[in-house]
Amino acid sequence: VQLVEPGGGLVQAGGSLRLSCVVSGRTFSSYTWGWFRWAPGKEREFVAAISRSGDSTYYADSVKGRFTISRDNAKNTVYLQMNSLKPEDTAVYYCNSVVAGKAFGSWGQGTQVTVSS
Repeated sequence: VQLVEPGGGLVQAGGSLRLSCVVSGRTFSSYTWGWFRWAPGKEREFVAAISRSGDSTYYADSVKGRFTISRDNAKNTVYLQMNSLKPEDTAVYYCNSVVAGKAFGSWGQGTQVTVSS
């Protein structure tokens, strides 16, 4: 199983980034997929999730209205469009499948997102 998450980087507050997660070795279309983030000194937290068909999405209150999750089952890829970024969004971002409301399966290496004020 491999999760590759390109797309991170350094951006100024108010800017945008688009993250991608390419999944191999797992039946991508069979799972709800989500994004999580891990900031220094904090526990890993849920950011957003999208249902198998893409019809339903879920967001943490802290990102609602600013982030949009989407998926392309033909490309085994889940995306996270991040707009109006804030310094508190700085973290390493990971994708993973979601089962019973929790991350399920091994983690990829993640991608660093740094938002400067």
